[in-house]
Amino acid sequence: MDRVQAMQVFLRVVDSRSFVRAAETLGLPASSVTGIIKRLEKHLQIRLLNRSTRTLSLTPEGERYFYRCREILDLIDDTESSLHGSAERPQGRLRVDMPGGIANALILPQLEHFQRRYPDIYLMIGVNDRQVDLIQEGVDCVIRTGSLQDSTLVARRLGELRWVTCAAPSYLEEKGIPKGLEDLPLHRAVHYFSSTTRRGSELHFAEDGESVTVPVPGTVAVNETGLYIKLGLDGRGLMQLAEILVADQLRAGELVEVLADRRPAPVPVSLLYPHHRFLSPTMRAFADWTAELFSNVGYAALLHERDKS
Repeated sequence: MDRVQAMQVFLRVVDSRSFVRAAETLGLPASSVTGIIKRLEKHLQIRLLNRSTRTLSLTPEGERYFYRCREILDLIDDTESSLHGSAERPQGRLRVDMPGGIANALILPQLEHFQRRYPDIYLMIGVNDRQVDLIQEGVDCVIRTGSLQDSTLVARRLGELRWVTCAAPSYLEEKGIPKGLEDLPLHRAVHYFSSTTRRGSELHFAEDGESVTVPVPGTVAVNETGLYIKLGLDGRGLMQLAEILVADQLRAGELVEVLADRRPAPVPVSLLYPHHRFLSPTMRAFADWTAELFSNVGYAALLHERDKS
C-alpha cells in the first residue's frame, strides 16, 4: 500500500465529506477510493470514519490521524516547493473563511492585487459569521473578530476594527442627535444578531475609561451586514459597526457618526489556523497580505483623524 497516496485520499474524502465527490476530484473510480480507505483502516487497525447512508464523520482516532496527515503532507509539499524555488512563488489551494463584512469591505476589493502577486494560489473564500469547524469542514484558516475562544488553534493578530455609531441624516432629523448615553432610550436602533449570540439590542460605548453597554429599543433585527447597512441608510435607526464597512457612506454624508467621543474600544482581528499549517508558503502569503491590508486600514484611519482635527 502506498501510504502517502492513502493519506492524500483520506484527506480528500474528509474535505469532500463524500467518497463519491472525493473520487471525482481525484479522477479515480469510487470503488478505488473506498478500497484505499478500507486498506488504510486495516493497516492501522482502527476505524477512521463513521459511515452512514447520509453522513460521513471522523472518529476520535480519525481526527487525530487527520491532523497528522495534514502535517506530514504539508511538510512534503513545503520541502518540494523549496527545492523548486516555489517558496518565493507559493502555489496551491487555500480555503479561508471570514465574516461577510470583512470579505466585502476589505478582502474582495483588493483580491485582484492578491492574484497579481500570487497568481498560482487558488483561493476558496467562504463567508460566515458562525464559528466554523476547520477540521470537519476542510477549512485552512479563518478570520475572526473579537476575543478568541479556541485554544487549539494558532492565532496571528492582523489588526483591529474601529467601531462607529451612526445613522442616516433623515433619522437624525426625525429623532435628533444624541448628545450623551442618557439620550439613547429615546432613540431606536437597527439590531444585529449573530448565529452564536442571538443578541443584538445593545450598543457598546466607552465612557470615563470604562466599557458601557446600553440597550436601545428597535423594531427590526437582521444577521447580514449588507442588509444591516441598508436599513440604516433607509433611516430605520442607529447602527454600530466597523468603520471600514461604511467609510464611503460617512464620507458622502449618507451616514453621520454620533457619540464619536464615546466610541467603544477597537475590536481585534485575528487569523486562526491549526498549528501545523504554518509550514505552508501559501498560508504565510495570505496571512502576510491580509495583515498588510489591515495595516493600510489603520494608516488611512490615522490620516482621516488628522484631517478632521
